[in-house]
Amino acid sequence: MNTSQKISALMITFNEVNHIDDVIKTIQFADEIIVIDSFSIDGTLEKLKSYTNVKTIQRKFINFADQRNFAIKQAKHEWVLFIDADERIPEDLKSEITNRIKNPNGVVGFMVKRLFFFKQKRIRFSGFQTDTTYRLFKKDYVKYIEDKIVHEMPMLNGKSELLKKRMLHYCFDSAQHYKSKMEHYAKLKALELFRKGKKANIFHFVFKPLYKFVINYFFRLGFLDGKEGLTICYLGAYGVYYRYQELKKLKHQL
Repeated sequence: MNTSQKISALMITFNEVNHIDDVIKTIQFADEIIVIDSFSIDGTLEKLKSYTNVKTIQRKFINFADQRNFAIKQAKHEWVLFIDADERIPEDLKSEITNRIKNPNGVVGFMVKRLFFFKQKRIRFSGFQTDTTYRLFKKDYVKYIEDKIVHEMPMLNGKSELLKKRMLHYCFDSAQHYKSKMEHYAKLKALELFRKGKKANIFHFVFKPLYKFVINYFFRLGFLDGKEGLTICYLGAYGVYYRYQELKKLKHQL
């Protein structure tokens, strides 16, 4: 294979032991696999070390953008494919990826749509139906924006396109798992807002969470996802409320 068509698959992990086998299996087509682990304590590291074709580096987690930028610097190949431990790449998407990098036509980054699953149930609405994320790009043309430390965004120096096939995202094993994930993201977002000098008020504690719930449950049809949709929309609103609680705590620590 032409060296310009080789792929470095990159992943950042923390306590993902239940996902490791399935996610590694889905990226075996890559020419190298590099995992940046934030000192997992659930057996993730031991499982990763059982794979002879996986390079694992342990590094303290500061924020998502910082960790992803570090991962990119470790890649040997021109194309990097980012994947989270709870994501999977079906065969049709693998074929599209390998075919597109053979003839990218000046494109330096590709977005992909994701199909969401909650407790193995496909979530078709609840705000997830339009989700797209960058996952494939030329490493010398991308950098994650450092001051956006959660829901991190890459800054691309060039043209991007959307791939046709979809990635699978098994994002929530349980309501408690989703809640803990929302709290983790909320703490990082609160820190981001704190650094920008933002302050929390009654609007943030009442109206922003309510708005989040109403939009996702009613206007983005979360009610059609059944009880799972109600849970997801409620916890999404809870995450907004928790974010501003954390921001308030940071202000009081001054």
